[in-house]
Amino acid sequence: MKIVIAGGGIGGLATALALHERGFEVEVYEQSQEIRALGVGINLLPHAVGILAGLGLLDALAEVAVEAKEYVYANRHGQVILADARGREAGYAYPQYSIHRGELQMVLARAVRATLGEGAIRCGQRLSAFDADGPRARATFTDTRSRRETMVEADVLVACDGIHSAARALMCPDEGMPVWNGVTIWRGTSLGRPYMTGGSIVKAGNTRQKFIVYPISKPDPATGEVLLNWIADLHTPDRPYLTREDWNRPGRLEDFLPAFEDWKFPWLDVPSTIRAAKAVFEFPMVDRDPLAHWTRGRMTLLGDAAHPMYPIASNGATQAIMDARQLADSLAGFTDPAQGLADCESRRLPPTAAIVKMNRAQGPDVLLDQVEERAPGGFDRIEDVFPPAELAGILDRYKQAAGHQQSKTPRP
Repeated sequence: MKIVIAGGGIGGLATALALHERGFEVEVYEQSQEIRALGVGINLLPHAVGILAGLGLLDALAEVAVEAKEYVYANRHGQVILADARGREAGYAYPQYSIHRGELQMVLARAVRATLGEGAIRCGQRLSAFDADGPRARATFTDTRSRRETMVEADVLVACDGIHSAARALMCPDEGMPVWNGVTIWRGTSLGRPYMTGGSIVKAGNTRQKFIVYPISKPDPATGEVLLNWIADLHTPDRPYLTREDWNRPGRLEDFLPAFEDWKFPWLDVPSTIRAAKAVFEFPMVDRDPLAHWTRGRMTLLGDAAHPMYPIASNGATQAIMDARQLADSLAGFTDPAQGLADCESRRLPPTAAIVKMNRAQGPDVLLDQVEERAPGGFDRIEDVFPPAELAGILDRYKQAAGHQQSKTPRP
């Protein structure tokens, strides 16, 4: 069976590896002229790391990633509300990794080229049309330089082309732009000293104003510094909605830094960390409404093309990797590709739709607002503000829905 993948991001490349492992012939078409290590930091939850480990990538990930030890929730005064153990510290079979998105993409791209061949990834090719209703899927790709069109036939077309998916737009022509919740995100990376455990992910503030930070590199042997990935969120409903062309645009410090000037914690000086960044980028916090179906004929959506979600609790890349594993398993389990696609959709659409909806309700971050409401000036003991069992219950309900339990079992 020949499978064509539109999109050479994390979801597309992970899908290529999973499908190849199952014996399928795979080609990847990527619209960028080359795959480069771009972007900022992300987190891979243990169940995604376990899937990549099964594809032989654990050692490559360990070389470029930082093992997360805990996820710390703090108030806007920097006081710790809850430190939730992560990865192997929490008893999972695999670590949770904090990693530069570009580094992860390069690990995946090298693995695809090494196992599928140098020509397996065809760059500069943007999906512009498809017809998947017949016995074969037909995909039209447009060369991003010459504008020349090429039609490719396959047994299955997998659209991994992101939140602005061309395939999704063709399926849902009236959907329009992603849905903005009024929050603007500024992101950057800065060199700084390790803090707390050296593998701590910290989210401080509340859902109207948050600062998230975590290391994405190991300490420099000469300076001891690490590269810190940080995200500053502000509720800014009066700002104009960013058009698609303005996404990833350079951010201006004056638009958000004043709100964080007094966020100087014993473990991190937030304004100094922000100022240390060589570049800052601005994004709207957006998602899309869950679809009733991802599949049309022999075409299916995957990852952000299928279920873009707010970047809460580290689920974007993880859920795409889980999609990849399930798609490969489902297609391998049926002789009819249509049955395989239907099986995958039935297993993956409901849980991802639930995560989209939970993230719209701020997911586990609701505990930040509840602490802010109960103790706006801070606290002496969190136990006097929020019973530990209540805090743990909020996190556990989200983890159950997001699939954390899938990697609690011992390694095979």
